[in-house]
Amino acid sequence: MKKVIISLVVFFAIQAIQAQKSFKPLFDGKTTKGWHAYGKKSAGKAWKAEDGILHFDPKEAQDGEGGDLVTDAEFKDFHLKLDWKIAQDGNSGIIFYVNENPVKYQNTYSTGLEMQILDNAGHPDGKILKHRAGDLYDLIESKSEPVKPAGEWNTAEIASRKGKLSLILNGVTVVETVLWDDNFKKNVAGSKFADWLDFGTFKKGKIALQDHGNNVWFRNIMIKELN
Repeated sequence: MKKVIISLVVFFAIQAIQAQKSFKPLFDGKTTKGWHAYGKKSAGKAWKAEDGILHFDPKEAQDGEGGDLVTDAEFKDFHLKLDWKIAQDGNSGIIFYVNENPVKYQNTYSTGLEMQILDNAGHPDGKILKHRAGDLYDLIESKSEPVKPAGEWNTAEIASRKGKLSLILNGVTVVETVLWDDNFKKNVAGSKFADWLDFGTFKKGKIALQDHGNNVWFRNIMIKELN
């Protein structure tokens, strides 16, 4: 029996390692290669890559050096994983299915859906339903709140496959929904996005990290494309 248990432990450990290997890094830990500011050709000085951490520094976000950071590549069905840390009273977000057409759409969130990043205790949005950390911003409230306080690292995951969306925070699934069906359209109609042209309609797009004017840090950014 002991040998069987050991064999099972080894087997599941190997499976976990193989699953992790199927993820590809979106951030090399040293540069902003593979990313650029929305509507621009490169990342601004406000986005600093150093020692495995991508940091948005609002002090450097002057004269057009800030803005949401978006991937060069587009993704359809995917599983995104990253760690984030927000400053006290801070706000940011992970935005996905972004259609980068700055002439038609002014911001990443004009088209993309957002998993909220927030200091729930300090930012005013913490008092607004569907605006708290882990929520599908302004659309669906988290089922629970496993978020850690400002200044501590959280692990977020966004998994989307054939319209089935899961938002996971610190290992807990906080949002499960189906995109683009009648219920989703009803949620949009009841939100601030009701009259926004093409919001939440794209089934392939870029991933963005939001400049909301506050210090925010990201690390271990990786993605697995789902067949």
